[in-house]
Amino acid sequence: MTSPHWKRFVWFCLCLTLSHPAWSAGGIEIPGYAPATGVERSYRVQKATETDMSFWFDKPGASAMTMRGAFRQRMTVLSLDEDGMRVRWSLSADLPEGIAGLADSYQMNPLYRNSLTAYGTAALELETDLNGNPRDLSGVDQIVAHMREMAANGLGGIPAARESGLYDIIAKIEANPLQIVVALVPEAQLLATGQSYQAETMEIGQASATSRDEDYVGVNVPVTSTWTLESTDATARTATLSLSEEADAAAFSQSQQPAIAKLMNGFSERAKNLTADQLASVKRASKNRSVELVVSLNDGSTLEASEIVTVEAGGTTLRTYTHIQREDMPASLQLPAVLTAKDLQTPDLHIEPLPSAEAGPGILDELSTPPAPPTASQDTTVAAANDAAKAVAPVSLEVKSAEVTLSPVSYDHGLNIELTPESAAKFRDFTQAALGRQTQMLINDKVVMEPWMREPIMDGRIVLAGTDRKELETMAEQLRVPAARILVRLRP
Repeated sequence: MTSPHWKRFVWFCLCLTLSHPAWSAGGIEIPGYAPATGVERSYRVQKATETDMSFWFDKPGASAMTMRGAFRQRMTVLSLDEDGMRVRWSLSADLPEGIAGLADSYQMNPLYRNSLTAYGTAALELETDLNGNPRDLSGVDQIVAHMREMAANGLGGIPAARESGLYDIIAKIEANPLQIVVALVPEAQLLATGQSYQAETMEIGQASATSRDEDYVGVNVPVTSTWTLESTDATARTATLSLSEEADAAAFSQSQQPAIAKLMNGFSERAKNLTADQLASVKRASKNRSVELVVSLNDGSTLEASEIVTVEAGGTTLRTYTHIQREDMPASLQLPAVLTAKDLQTPDLHIEPLPSAEAGPGILDELSTPPAPPTASQDTTVAAANDAAKAVAPVSLEVKSAEVTLSPVSYDHGLNIELTPESAAKFRDFTQAALGRQTQMLINDKVVMEPWMREPIMDGRIVLAGTDRKELETMAEQLRVPAARILVRLRP
């Protein structure tokens, strides 16, 4: 996202460039951002993430997935002076009207609902600069106190484990409260991208490029930004601008080498067989951002924005889409197909709502952000290409232990099953052979789970979550019986 200081620098550079006499003839003046105070604006927000790991997987069902969400958020400028603004965002995870029938394909919405529950708020009050970029947040102490209370109480009175990482997240939020804004209302920063507190004169079709450095894990990465006034609409009193940003390929690749090394370690067997060209390709990384903005020629506010961010690294591609439209204005930008598609290849998620403050939050930063590619901590390897043609026989697995505890991922109760060493090896081989296919897990001849096998399970540990606690306890008792076994097979 564009920082307040960088935003001012960009517009300052544009002022210098556009003040040249060649721009003065026939230029279009875009007014400074001057929003009305006390007026609530509603925005339709659509988001999607696409993750493609086909380089590492031979089976299409295991290589790519898409998540999306649709929201209706409201914003009010409470006050405005020469130093900045005070803005209130009212947040909701409910699907907007007209798309309720497609709810199953909008998995970001229940995740975002849990995020709001975890932070204990449905509204944020922000201090912003005159462009609308957030620079401070009210009520941080209350939000952190709520998170600590949830962590301390946990579900069923069991405190969250220190090693879960939840307390690290709280510490990061205390150090930088704007992480809450990034998680709950990134729309504020995207809208601010198209707004400037100073009036600007631009000419249609003329591009203006600037550059800056961004820090990526200690590496300074030059980023080139190019602004262009694409068109104007005299009737609607709007201007459409485009912004293209690209990170320096060499510097960005350098910054991503630790993450790429972890990813390659996770796919170590596959990585051993890479050709020199493939290895060079895997070690390259790139990042680019494309934004279209419709700005009001009346008050300089962003009325509509469409953003696509693409990151390629380690043979994987992560692409995020965001579209924002103020509801009182007609749409003019074309929506990416992923935001309106009826059929999507979505991940297998069973998302249980966090019921109350007595229940512990999930991993907060992950509740409203896209999933990351697997890392070495998952210790994965990939089956060979010809595994798809092989028959995958069912396996009977012996249980070493079975305990119901709080899940370190969802903070819901989960049944943690540990297999004996011999069965762990059998289960590893089964999951490698079944990559990209749907499986079944049976306890006492009853199907308890039907997961798609997207990665091998190497450590002999299985977690069943999202089920009634009493049912989990019953299954745990069944598995504690001497010589208790689990049957795992391909779904018939």
